[in-house]
Amino acid sequence: MYHKILVAMALDHGISPETLEIARALRAEGGQIIALHVHEAPQSTVRAYLDEDVIQAGFDAARKALTDKTAGLEGVTPVILSGHSARSIIDYAADNGVDCIVIGSHRPGLSDYFLGSTAARVVRHAGCAVHVQRTRT
Repeated sequence: MYHKILVAMALDHGISPETLEIARALRAEGGQIIALHVHEAPQSTVRAYLDEDVIQAGFDAARKALTDKTAGLEGVTPVILSGHSARSIIDYAADNGVDCIVIGSHRPGLSDYFLGSTAARVVRHAGCAVHVQRTRT
C-alpha cells in the first residue's frame, strides 16, 4: 500500500475515473491521492501568434475541468501545473515525496507501441513505483 499517490489526469480522455479508482485501491489507510494535470502551453512558434489572454483562458479551462472531475472525491487533492507532461509528472513526484504514480496509457503510436509516450517516459524515469492502466480501445 502507498501513502502518497499521484494520479496523472488526462482531462480529454475517459481513463481518469479508472486511474482514480486504482489509486483508491492502492492507497494505505490515511494515504493521500493527488490528481495532477499538466497543461502543456502552446510551443513558442505558435505562442507568438496567441494573446496571453487566450493562453490563460486555456489554462483556466483546464483548471475548471480538473476541479469538476475531482469534485466530491474524498481524499483527492487536485493540482494543475504548466509544462511538459512527462517531465512535470516526474519532477512533481520527486519533489513531493510521491511513492506511487498511476497513469493511463492509450492509443500508442508505432514508436511507443506498448505504452503511450508520456506513460513510457514516466515509467523509464520516475524514482518511485508506477502503475500503468491500459485502455481497452
